[in-house]
Amino acid sequence: MADQPYVIDEMISAKSIAARIEALARDIRAEFDGTDKLVVVGLLRGSFVFIADLVRELDLPVEVDFIEASSYGDSMESSREVRILKDLRGGIEDRDVLVVEDIVDTGFTLHHVIGLLTARQPRRLKTIALLDKPTRRETAVKADWTGFEIPDEFVVGYGIDYAQRNRNLPFIGKVRFT
Repeated sequence: MADQPYVIDEMISAKSIAARIEALARDIRAEFDGTDKLVVVGLLRGSFVFIADLVRELDLPVEVDFIEASSYGDSMESSREVRILKDLRGGIEDRDVLVVEDIVDTGFTLHHVIGLLTARQPRRLKTIALLDKPTRRETAVKADWTGFEIPDEFVVGYGIDYAQRNRNLPFIGKVRFT
């Protein structure tokens, strides 16, 4: 499928993403005001661009860590089986934690990661997703903050890939096969 020719139509501009991240950061700063350190946990690989831009907007003491979870591989469809490929390096017990996800689709990955991290007894655990596809949800999970709600389209850019391609696009684009 990855060898099939496709084009990418811009859905969300880089300028719109930047403006939305500024607004989200204000809400997150207010929520975590007074924290001694916020552990920002990025879900690899798709969230790396989002997390980099988001933490630069947070005027809080932050520590960044990553979890790599997979339910897609190189496919366009979730396998619904979440595998943890890389776990956190540090502990989160009694700490404030913000989980950063690129896109909530079926919800299986975020649901699994929330359960995994909640068992480690953080002081507070909140979630943020750049993109949300609520029409695809198969689990009862919703991020505390969402950048953009999008229709059921396969998207790339701004860290999100299709078969490890197109992560470097500065915008979110819809994949259209030709």
